[in-house]
Amino acid sequence: MATQIKPSESRPPIDCSAEEWQARLDLAACYRIFDHLGWCEGIYNHITLRVPGERDAFLINPFGLMWDEVTASNLIKIDGDGNKLSDSPHPVNLAGFTQHATFHRALDWAHAIVHTHTPDTMAVCCSKEGLTPTNFYSCFFEGMVGYHDFEGITVRAEEGERLVRNLGNRQVLMLRNHGPVLMGKTIYEMFFLYYMFQRACEVQVKTLAMGEPIVVPPEVIEVHQRDRDLMLVDDFGKLDFRAWTRRIDRIDPSWRN
Repeated sequence: MATQIKPSESRPPIDCSAEEWQARLDLAACYRIFDHLGWCEGIYNHITLRVPGERDAFLINPFGLMWDEVTASNLIKIDGDGNKLSDSPHPVNLAGFTQHATFHRALDWAHAIVHTHTPDTMAVCCSKEGLTPTNFYSCFFEGMVGYHDFEGITVRAEEGERLVRNLGNRQVLMLRNHGPVLMGKTIYEMFFLYYMFQRACEVQVKTLAMGEPIVVPPEVIEVHQRDRDLMLVDDFGKLDFRAWTRRIDRIDPSWRN
């Protein structure tokens, strides 16, 4: 049976609402899951989560900590201008704040956002064709992916308008020559979308290494998308996220601190 992380399971060591503590638990678990699966790059890259009930406040990892050091209480709460709203001895990475804050501010529904530099997702972002409908997972993302040309490290606020424009009404933005940004209405949705996107890129890279891939015809993609839309319900990815949370909890439950 899938168990839910409840605020009552661990007393908050910091002063925050029960809703914020739940968000902190979920986000800390997410960082540990990504670390366990190898989807991190040292102290860099970011997963952010909007604080429930607070339009312009979200949680981000402390800059300088590895992802397996992230805990519920050491996540940093910041506003849309990067100002700390909670005490922390750690700084906030400017590149992570600028990019994520842009999407959180512009998109009411984008509650959870992740940006990574995994080799396979970066390789697809660096390819001319981008993600192609050549495998089970990539077909899921047809019509869900936008592209943004590389402009250097994302630290300038003025790039934000172009980021949002190139995303459009999609949930994935592939930063060309860089890496992907995925966002979801919930942390569960964001996690499982990323899980499938990572798989799609891994399979595409391996397939291209073997030779010419088989492209799925449009009529089959249409059926695939019809079935996909039936899956995208409010709790999409929740069972998957809880299952992986149980896994990392057995390995090291310190993320709850």
